[in-house]
Amino acid sequence: MLELKNVSFGVDDTEGAKEIIRDISFEVPTNKMVVITGPNGGGKSTLAKLIAGIEWPSEGKIFFEGQDITYMPVTERANLGIGYAFQTPVKFKGIQVLDLLRIASGKKIPLAEACEYLSAVGLCAKDYIGREVNASLSGGELKRIEIATVLAKGSKLSIFDEPEAGIDLWSFQNLIEVFEKMRAHIEDSSIVIISHQERILNIADEIIVLKDGKVTAKGPKEEILPGLIGTSSAVGACRMIEQ
Repeated sequence: MLELKNVSFGVDDTEGAKEIIRDISFEVPTNKMVVITGPNGGGKSTLAKLIAGIEWPSEGKIFFEGQDITYMPVTERANLGIGYAFQTPVKFKGIQVLDLLRIASGKKIPLAEACEYLSAVGLCAKDYIGREVNASLSGGELKRIEIATVLAKGSKLSIFDEPEAGIDLWSFQNLIEVFEKMRAHIEDSSIVIISHQERILNIADEIIVLKDGKVTAKGPKEEILPGLIGTSSAVGACRMIEQ
């Protein structure tokens, strides 16, 4: 479904040109959950933005369902079925949760259907459907609402950038349950998660390890995960959240 061929990305800073992603190639098959992991600063979030279209590569090609999307804008990628959940969810002052779910779905979905998406991410629909998506919501609540919008969109490819960031242990447990449900019911779609948490790695079909902008390992979870657990140099922090 998704294929990256020799993708590189760099920026110019005060010290000159800096390469963040270096000649990366891999595929994300249909009906698979792929987790991209690695040390902080290794280029994981940048890679997610390249797939979503927030950034464009300086070299290489990106294909989605056989179509070249290398320089395709974010909106057009979304129309193709690519959904992206930010590391820090965006707050929308004045927009209610119901409105956000309808915007994500692209149609005026009925109230009952919107409530189903909230229930799927572990939220009591009647307590949230009419609330504003603003600072009154906790980090964990915002994360789950954002995931609900991805579900409402019906994405063919869902990308989650460090979904565990900034949430407490209780919310993290609920988050794991949401991803387990998504993995169990995956059909004609794929999921990419950027994470270094062992419990998220443990529900992956395949794992890609990114370090210093390069892929250092990739393959089925059963092959890659044993080599990561307990090796801080490989992942940086492959453990449960301690909050």
